[in-house]
Amino acid sequence: MHKGNYRIDEFIQMIIDHHFVEAHEVLEDDWKALKKIGDKSSAKFLQGLINGTTSLALFVKGRPDAAEKVWSTFVKYKVLFDEVELENRDKYIKAMELLEDKYSKKGSLC
Repeated sequence: MHKGNYRIDEFIQMIIDHHFVEAHEVLEDDWKALKKIGDKSSAKFLQGLINGTTSLALFVKGRPDAAEKVWSTFVKYKVLFDEVELENRDKYIKAMELLEDKYSKKGSLC
């Protein structure tokens, strides 16, 4: 993810504002672009972030079992963070921390 203009700031703000479905959409084009250029680790990392917001959206919609399953993808792919080249690494750390915080307090999202 060392090339391109990724929308991490917008993604972070949407998590803060509890716009989880919209946050998913924000990073989807970046994820597709990374897949297209063959940057698999970065694409999988973004997929994890996307799945983190999807999980929260599912929980809000009253689907806790589905939310738990999708959350596992976030957990699985967040470990790739150390393997990818990122500009603004601190922002990606913030995004992960926000997702984890929201998930730990998911009962208050409804």
